[in-house]
Amino acid sequence: MPVLTRLIPSPLVVDIRPGALDDLACVLADERISHSGRLAVAVSGGSGARLRERISPSMPGATWYEVGGGTLDDAVRLAGDIKAGHFDAVVGLGGGKIIDCAKFAAARVGLPLVAVPTNLAHDGLCSPVATLDNDAGRGSYGVPNPIAVVIDLDVIREAPVRFVRAGIGDAISNINAIADWELANRVKGEKIDGLAAAMARQAGEAVLRHPAGVGDNGFLQVLAEALVLTGVAMSISGDSRPASGSCHEINHAFDLLFPKRAASHGEQCGLGAAFAMWLRGAHEESAHMAEVLRRHGLPVLPDEIGFTTDEFVKAVEFAPETRPGRYTILEHLDLNPEQIKDTYTDYVKAIGS
Repeated sequence: MPVLTRLIPSPLVVDIRPGALDDLACVLADERISHSGRLAVAVSGGSGARLRERISPSMPGATWYEVGGGTLDDAVRLAGDIKAGHFDAVVGLGGGKIIDCAKFAAARVGLPLVAVPTNLAHDGLCSPVATLDNDAGRGSYGVPNPIAVVIDLDVIREAPVRFVRAGIGDAISNINAIADWELANRVKGEKIDGLAAAMARQAGEAVLRHPAGVGDNGFLQVLAEALVLTGVAMSISGDSRPASGSCHEINHAFDLLFPKRAASHGEQCGLGAAFAMWLRGAHEESAHMAEVLRRHGLPVLPDEIGFTTDEFVKAVEFAPETRPGRYTILEHLDLNPEQIKDTYTDYVKAIGS
């Protein structure tokens, strides 16, 4: 009887622990990702540059490239620089912008990418998507998954706590994204990839239900694993559906309507998820989500990130336009501004200030 399986696109190496960065060269050599040690390392001028001094002695064959920002031009420039060398792999060492630039550049020159994030701000650290600023605003570009992900929890603890909080919001929003996917399945017949949905949902639930906070290594381990699993879930499904629903539509609306004032991706997604869960009638789940977000110091009301009620209503109304073709609770209800405002008033009364 034939055994039917499918290949899952995922990293060869996932190393999440305190002190992982000190063993980066050995890990990559042992896994034959770069046995020769010829690596192109993209770093920022901030956290990445400081870590360069620490790890460069263990990586004598590496060539270091400082990346100025997170634009498409930065990524194309990095690809051009790397193309002139002879490397085994590209390493992105830094925050989300550096990782995304390195992802795009590695894909452009046909090299594997090793992601070494210095914070846990969002699930892009292991996703098949590079988000880069361009002349039109911001674009998402399909890229291969990282071949390895190395997360040093000691380094994560040194990052500003707001970055960890943002990652919490992004991970928890998976729960709402899966609820939207299931809604699209029931109403529109959209196919669900059960494995991708299970991975993304459980990643979100693990963070939502963990009793500890951002100062606890055990919690950081769970959060880092959740963000990696979410990235793999997106690779399995072939799109961002497992992690992006109405919550992300609201986030994109904030970014587009108020580009100078938008908060972090994870903060906006967490807030959007709590409200979207209320919209779908999951009031207990919404209240619990808001309670956990608040416990971790994340916003649950728009005025906590500098937006008025009317601005929030405008963002929710505009949100479906940010992802044409995606069906979520926002498209399903198709609420007018007055209905959104009335529902928001009920949400505020329920979760408190």
